[in-house]
Amino acid sequence: MSGKRSVTVTLDGSNKSTSLPLMSGTLGPDVFDIRKIYNDLGVFTFDPGYGSTASCDSRITFIDGDEGILLYRGYPIEQLAEQSNFLEVCYLLLNGELPNAAEAKEFELGVMRHTMLHEQLRTFYNGFRRDAHPMAVMCGVVGALSAFYHDSLDVHDPESRRISAFRLIAKVPTIAAWAHKYAVGQPFIYPRNDLSYAENFLHMFHAVPAEDYKMNPVLAKAMDLIMILHADHEQNASTSTVRLAGSTGANPFACIAAGIASLWGPSHGGANEAVLKMLADIGHVKNVPAFLEDVKDRNNHAKLMGFGHRVYKNYDPRAKIIQKACHDVLNELGIKDDPLLDLAMELEKIALNDKYFVDRKLYPNVDFYSGIILKAMGFPTSMFTALFAVSRTVGWVSQWKEMMEDPQQRIGRPRQIYIGAPRRDYVPASKRG
Repeated sequence: MSGKRSVTVTLDGSNKSTSLPLMSGTLGPDVFDIRKIYNDLGVFTFDPGYGSTASCDSRITFIDGDEGILLYRGYPIEQLAEQSNFLEVCYLLLNGELPNAAEAKEFELGVMRHTMLHEQLRTFYNGFRRDAHPMAVMCGVVGALSAFYHDSLDVHDPESRRISAFRLIAKVPTIAAWAHKYAVGQPFIYPRNDLSYAENFLHMFHAVPAEDYKMNPVLAKAMDLIMILHADHEQNASTSTVRLAGSTGANPFACIAAGIASLWGPSHGGANEAVLKMLADIGHVKNVPAFLEDVKDRNNHAKLMGFGHRVYKNYDPRAKIIQKACHDVLNELGIKDDPLLDLAMELEKIALNDKYFVDRKLYPNVDFYSGIILKAMGFPTSMFTALFAVSRTVGWVSQWKEMMEDPQQRIGRPRQIYIGAPRRDYVPASKRG
């Protein structure tokens, strides 16, 4: 990162001034380095939600929201989605480069060696109610991994970080699949290391001991694609949570559990579930125009879910990719006339040609279609966010690993503007009016 230019800032009404270096990354806008602003001027900056503040520098993911660009380590998401596979993307995010054949094989074996859970974790599930949300189960079980794998908790040891990365990427799919099995009262299905990463997850999720599970290659490819598209997404809420927790020196299992908790929110990982609920509430294609009018009415509480994004002010590049995969899955399953898809297509068509939504840059995001494709593949809506967590684990681990290897890393400590009562003295109860 370069910082050759600077701007001098003078505080009005005082003789205080400071020089703010202007820093440039590989891509994206320049940023002011404000680290000295408090020492030099005695003031902080105010940025609720951190929408205009860079919390770190990173080499992992780049997003240009205005142009609809998403890059993993410099590679366009479109190319990775078409030509790569999820484990190769995992290697790329963790290590910075695509693997050669030998590296890919070694990495795959490293992940597959850790897919099983400690057998005592089976009984851990029994502590949850059968109707517990899968994300509640995942928060608990992932956090509990630190109680079973003591040998990789030294966050300052590169080998411990490497083993923890393998364990998390390998075990989170098993944890998620078992959360589903526990909820529906079916036996846990153990992982099979002769299957690909996506195939193994589908097998653990759908198979039962009473009969053979036949793997559908179209569905397996779609699952792999969904995982690639959700693998990382820069400094979003859950990733920032992982980094903030990691800045304290917390173990990686605790940090990822924190990320899962953050992802659970309906404004983050639960958005695709909200899209399905919205489509169900609309009910029929003929109701779409009236629904969109309700959305535009400020006095109405109707919300257009699956459109717009905190970062993207253009078409989410992941949405275009998953839209095609959605058609492939529905065709493979023989779903010719799917009411939800028909609704989604009509909603998209009208919204993209309506000046109200175009002016506000409300384009479809990845959540708009992911809920439909997951439903078609037999996943209950309660599992949608858990599937997001399975995919995003590698991104969280990569970001955590990068932060731990950063010599500038320090504990996170946001500032605030205090707007409460001024200093005041305690009044005894007998003297209060």
